[in-house]
Amino acid sequence: MAARKFPFARWTKPWSARLEYFRAYTVAHPRLIEARDQLMDAIRDSEPNTLVLVFGPTGVGKTTLRLKAEQTLVDEFRTDADVDRERIPLVSAEAVAPESGNFSWSDHFKRLLRQMNEPLVEHKQRRPVMSGTEEPFQAGPRTRTEDYRYALEQALLYRRPTAVMIDEAQHMAKMASGRRLLDQLDVIKSIANRTGTVHVLFGTYDLLAFRNLGGQVSRRSVDLHFPRYRAEDASDRRVFLNVLHSFRQQLPLPEEFDLVSHWEYLYERSVGCVGVLKQWLVKALCGALRAGRSGLTLRDLERTGLSVAQCEKMLSEAAEGEARFAGNPSSRAQLRGRLGLPSESAQRAPLGMQVRRERAPSGKNMHPGRRKPTRDVVGDGGASHNAGA
Repeated sequence: MAARKFPFARWTKPWSARLEYFRAYTVAHPRLIEARDQLMDAIRDSEPNTLVLVFGPTGVGKTTLRLKAEQTLVDEFRTDADVDRERIPLVSAEAVAPESGNFSWSDHFKRLLRQMNEPLVEHKQRRPVMSGTEEPFQAGPRTRTEDYRYALEQALLYRRPTAVMIDEAQHMAKMASGRRLLDQLDVIKSIANRTGTVHVLFGTYDLLAFRNLGGQVSRRSVDLHFPRYRAEDASDRRVFLNVLHSFRQQLPLPEEFDLVSHWEYLYERSVGCVGVLKQWLVKALCGALRAGRSGLTLRDLERTGLSVAQCEKMLSEAAEGEARFAGNPSSRAQLRGRLGLPSESAQRAPLGMQVRRERAPSGKNMHPGRRKPTRDVVGDGGASHNAGA
């Protein structure tokens, strides 16, 4: 059995401190590392006004991915912080679910301004009017949404962050009846374009509604899928077992509890999502530490785990989202046909088989001078015919 990695000097710490230690621990599993690397490549290599859509099932670890990416941007920015003190590495905020069913852009703009520690909001200039002059900006309950948007655009132009991170971005798709979904995305696209700032939207598979709303958006957007682990895949099973092994080593309890031996139950009630698994273990650990027990039990997991109905709902949403992301298998063939390109099967055929065959018109000899195939008379019939001739 592998040695425990929990620092034993912490055994004397209060149970709340040990719980916080485990809550802060993150397993750097392959899907998380791969998604982080892809996200950082998209931020670094894309055009400044690119939209990056990061989507996956609920509880897969998208918030952890965002925090990892933000830490990477902060670390990279430290080398330039003393040179350009006006810049900030990034802006990050959560898109709050609306109470009335209509996403509030003014509230969202204010949250982004606060995240930038924007000073003297009450003394900023209002959006220029037709005459070219600017009116004083007065923040308050009657402030217009476009004024907050203008203030945000000016702040982004001045502070020049590397990226704007928006968590729970699927809430932006919620709108009042009669509005178009494209209008919601146009707001983000316009701000990204006017400020030259990469916008990264993190969300569930509901975020797929933003994909391919228009040709211009499709051209400027990057899709990043952060999937769950699937038990039917042997390599995914091995990774999930390794994740359980890592969590077991970090449990801040004197008595070990073999999570690996219960992997099927843990997979079943987490649907293969590491984020769900981590939250579940934190709840179970909290109960054991509060009770002053020295070890975790299966009863702790059963008491704090999701119900079968909840897991069924999560699995249905994940499966539907995965199918929507994968698309129709025949979509590429249809695209090639519309573009006038040959099918992939025709491309793989030998060169001689790719020659286009044309049917000969009925009743016409396509080879002049060549005798058409006929049945000649043979035997006695042939001799009598010659004699008569």
